[in-house]
Amino acid sequence: EKAPEQVQTTPASMAEDGFSDPPAFECFVAEAAGRIVGAAVYFHKYSTWKGKGIYLDDIVVTASHRGKGIGSLLFEAVIAAARTAGVRQLHWQVLDWNTPAIRFYQKYHTHFDGEWINCKVDPLDPVFDVPVK
Repeated sequence: EKAPEQVQTTPASMAEDGFSDPPAFECFVAEAAGRIVGAAVYFHKYSTWKGKGIYLDDIVVTASHRGKGIGSLLFEAVIAAARTAGVRQLHWQVLDWNTPAIRFYQKYHTHFDGEWINCKVDPLDPVFDVPVK
């Protein structure tokens, strides 16, 4: 995403979050020659309109292993997990400048939603320093 300075997680925090009870996320990893070369990270969500869903947070494949079908295997593993879980939606985001990723998702007959606006807030921001009741 061309913003390495914004990463706040660490391998230790991801291990803690991924192996907590319940885990904050699930993932699939791809290995080659004993090394992780790709991963798909997702978590379960809920919609008052559609019910159970999965949010795909990230698919990443190392540059040297791109173009070998690893991203497809990871994405299809998440789709299979969604089907097994009986969810009605699989959501994710793609940056508008990421043409290779957009082309990748187009192969899966993806619906690109121009209607919804993404929103986020940092609850640790000092602006929210109010007593929690």
